[in-house]
Amino acid sequence: LGGKDITIAIENAYLPFNYIRLDNRAELGRDYDTLAEICTRLNCKPVYQEIAWDFMIAAVSDGQFDVAADGITITEERAKVVDFSIGYINVDQRIMVRLDETRVDSIDGFKTGDLKVGTQKGTTNYDEAVKLVGESRVTAFDTFGDAVQALINGDVDGVAIDDTAGQGYVGVNADKIKLLPGKLVGQELGFVFPKGSALKAPFDAALQSMMADGTLAKINAKRFLPDFVMTYDEIAPGAYDNPPPTPKP
Repeated sequence: LGGKDITIAIENAYLPFNYIRLDNRAELGRDYDTLAEICTRLNCKPVYQEIAWDFMIAAVSDGQFDVAADGITITEERAKVVDFSIGYINVDQRIMVRLDETRVDSIDGFKTGDLKVGTQKGTTNYDEAVKLVGESRVTAFDTFGDAVQALINGDVDGVAIDDTAGQGYVGVNADKIKLLPGKLVGQELGFVFPKGSALKAPFDAALQSMMADGTLAKINAKRFLPDFVMTYDEIAPGAYDNPPPTPKP
């Protein structure tokens, strides 16, 4: 790619995909590791710009960014307005509950009754939570960190979350929360580009080469270990430090 700058939309508030440590301001996470390697192979320079999740896909669709990286689930609906890379990892959506929860011991236990489920707004986790318990029993939060804290505080009874992120929360809150067995659905994650982007093909080629030589598996193993110990108290608020931009009409 001739050393060109690639503008990348990123939330910097989604463990373990992207975050900034408070102690040393280091930009870390699976997205940073993967995109650094992609740009090494393609000869490009990643230029990161923070944006809240609510506006990310629309901004990429409008051409405000070259790429978006935020653990984004590949869906047919989103593919109507953006292009996706090949899937770089398969994840399961799970339900997290408090450690002392006795009312349910499986995901099916949420289908009846009045238990409330929290999750991040605008995500496929929100969609799956609505399918599970109905919209009236789902509470949407700005971030997954807010949803998990609401669970710990007793404001909701469960949290719909990707297994990769959920394992990290459980790792640092093992005395407070746990993941129920089973899954809501399994899905692939990918990077997002504006429709017709010339970057999709080279990014796909780089990801395929990283899969073939084991580099991608090493990155995933590094960032998705169950005992991942970074917490939201140790990271900056990322895109949520300032009021989000006003969406276009």
